[in-house]
Amino acid sequence: MKIVVDADACPKAVLQLCRQIGSNYAIPVWTVASFNHNIISDHHVIVGSASQEADIKIINLTEPGDIVVTQDWGLASMVLGRAAYCLSPVGKEYQPARIEFLLEERELKAKFRRGGGRTKGPGKRTQEDDRRFAAVLEGIIIRTINS
Repeated sequence: MKIVVDADACPKAVLQLCRQIGSNYAIPVWTVASFNHNIISDHHVIVGSASQEADIKIINLTEPGDIVVTQDWGLASMVLGRAAYCLSPVGKEYQPARIEFLLEERELKAKFRRGGGRTKGPGKRTQEDDRRFAAVLEGIIIRTINS
């Protein structure tokens, strides 16, 4: 098992929590980001800045039972298809039964924006987001160890 982080848009607090929790359970943490980012990690993979390049690398690194951290719903869908776990930086675990709904919502919002509409972005990150993320990540690890 490993933790793979989509580090292109990942908050620093989430990276720190992944490293800390991974260390507590002796789970390696891999980060993947374009060369435009300066990420400090024992297992860092640098990719080019082409569209979807980081996502493709993450999918290629992901094995069944791994844990992937991303806010990209499309990537989350592919990760779930590889029998891996996936959660967002705010600590929401993606579920196979719900991912199709999220992808449909993403498409509707994109269509709305293409038509000139505006959608609301994510809110400011809070300490509660950090606590939730840490609890969900640790919960996935414990669930996996006990199964």
